[in-house]
Amino acid sequence: METQAPPPLKPLPEDWSTAVAIVAHPDDMEFGAAAAVARWTGQGKHIVYVMVTSGEAGIDGLSPEECKAVREQEEIDSARIVGVDAVEFLGFPDGIIEYGLPLRAAIAAVVRRHRPDIVITGNFRDTFGPGALNQADHIAVGQAVLDGVRDAGNRWVFPEQLVDGVEKWGGVRAVWAAGSPGARHAVDTTDTFALGVESLKAHRAYIDGLGWDDFDEEEMLEGFSRPVGARLGVAFAAPFEVYSLTWGGGDEDV
Repeated sequence: METQAPPPLKPLPEDWSTAVAIVAHPDDMEFGAAAAVARWTGQGKHIVYVMVTSGEAGIDGLSPEECKAVREQEEIDSARIVGVDAVEFLGFPDGIIEYGLPLRAAIAAVVRRHRPDIVITGNFRDTFGPGALNQADHIAVGQAVLDGVRDAGNRWVFPEQLVDGVEKWGGVRAVWAAGSPGARHAVDTTDTFALGVESLKAHRAYIDGLGWDDFDEEEMLEGFSRPVGARLGVAFAAPFEVYSLTWGGGDEDV
């Protein structure tokens, strides 16, 4: 039986100016999405990174306090490579993030402070594809991002945040989930692919701590990006699933 080719992907809109990327761990953006960020910052767009944890449980050979310092610095260095100068860490516990009101409130506060057009997160479906289970922190954070972004636009949800000039913010057009198996959109990263590779290489202590002796950042990212690029009609691309926040809108509206 002949296998059906996956459908073509549509390019994401680029008529926006500000975005906030909210993900669970340092390195989450670098496994594919950072090259897209490099493209956008190269266009003059302003992007802020927000890490819900500091990845302190990520290296078995380091205590959480030691690991926290290493991974925060690696993320700051990595972000700078793709044109992101602002990196925030929310301090939730790595590996045991729980979906709930504290996380939603923290995300709503971020959105209200930065007032972005777009919010980026990671894949929060159960898997990355057949046989590739997702991780609990990713799922909890992605679900909370979707709800926290909507909370930010309602002045009666977490109203204690609306002091010292902070206002509600309902101007987020969409949440984009990078690396989702449900993606129907993608970003051409052909010209910024190398920057994405360099940003992942900045996480060397973490990668070494995982014991991946033969890990090749360029080879791995090419393996992710080339099939996506083929569906977009370019050499390399990063996939995103779109969650529209426009009234009555859907995936096709952005």
